Amino acid sequence: MNGVTPDSLRSRVLPVALDAMGGDNAPDEIVAGAVQAVRERGVPVVLVGQPRALHQALLAHDAVSEIPVVRAEEALAMDEGALASLRRPRSSIAIACHLVRRGDAAAVVSAGSTAGVVATGRLRLRGQQGVMRPAITVPLPTRPHPTVLLDAGANADTKPEMLVQFAHLGVAYAETALGLARPRVGLLTIGAEPEKGSKLVKRAHELLSGTSGIDFTGNIEGDDLLTGKVDVIVTDGFTGNVTLKALEGSVRYAFGQLRETINESRLAKVGGLLQRAKLRELAARLDPEAHGGAVLLGLNGTVVIAHGSSRAKGIAAACELAAHLAAQGIVSRIGERIASANKSHRRR
Repeated sequence: MNGVTPDSLRSRVLPVALDAMGGDNAPDEIVAGAVQAVRERGVPVVLVGQPRALHQALLAHDAVSEIPVVRAEEALAMDEGALASLRRPRSSIAIACHLVRRGDAAAVVSAGSTAGVVATGRLRLRGQQGVMRPAITVPLPTRPHPTVLLDAGANADTKPEMLVQFAHLGVAYAETALGLARPRVGLLTIGAEPEKGSKLVKRAHELLSGTSGIDFTGNIEGDDLLTGKVDVIVTDGFTGNVTLKALEGSVRYAFGQLRETINESRLAKVGGLLQRAKLRELAARLDPEAHGGAVLLGLNGTVVIAHGSSRAKGIAAACELAAHLAAQGIVSRIGERIASANKSHRRR
């Protein structure tokens, strides 16, 4: 049976630790994604989970000798929340985080319960020095490049100072993942004027306006989410999660209506065929699996949270994103930015 010890991983390029037991389609689609990541994207991966099940899944792809496995007999169920991270200290996501903490893996990828991944990540990897709370960062499908939205669900209750830190996290991500030299930052609220919004938002606006190192352009509203008006959108986790789910639902509804319209008549079907290439391009751009998933920023390690329903393509993309962020030093970049911001704040 395929299996390795963590010590044996040090002799190779650090792999991505993939939680093979997390997700609606685990472990088969997770293993298939790992195979794609290794063979098609050149990303080294180590699977973390139940060896027997993973060995069988790897056999189906003739990949037993290509992808190592680290044992983890427990797994967090998709309906388990944050407390499960305490009840299951030897779960597959906990072991994956432990590999990163020990320096045996470059990053963690999981399609498991978001609450479980966030709680386990905070417990096992700890927050970076100076970071008040980690934040979930997601890319929105704007042009010419994605727009970064955070927090998308890690923190329902926040303080104005946290939103400022989220801006720093988002800027670091946009610089690292998107290659932007000076990302523009916007604050999500109910009006463009500085006085619009809750006490939280108004105070955050004041703080962001006086923060060095951030190109703060002011408030943005919900109808600006997909316009590319800014590069980083900052909000609290409650608002961000509702916003993200609303966008995902709207995209599904729009495509469902489009399919029904195309199938209503022969003429519509012909029109659909003529526009097939463009429709496929649009579908690919709006496919959440194409972007690799959300990133939990602010921890002492790179953590990518793939969509719970991810198939092989989405898992492979998540592994590639995690490897890229780790190689580009996203954790160090965040640490430097937060340290500089805190130093500047103490001087005032």
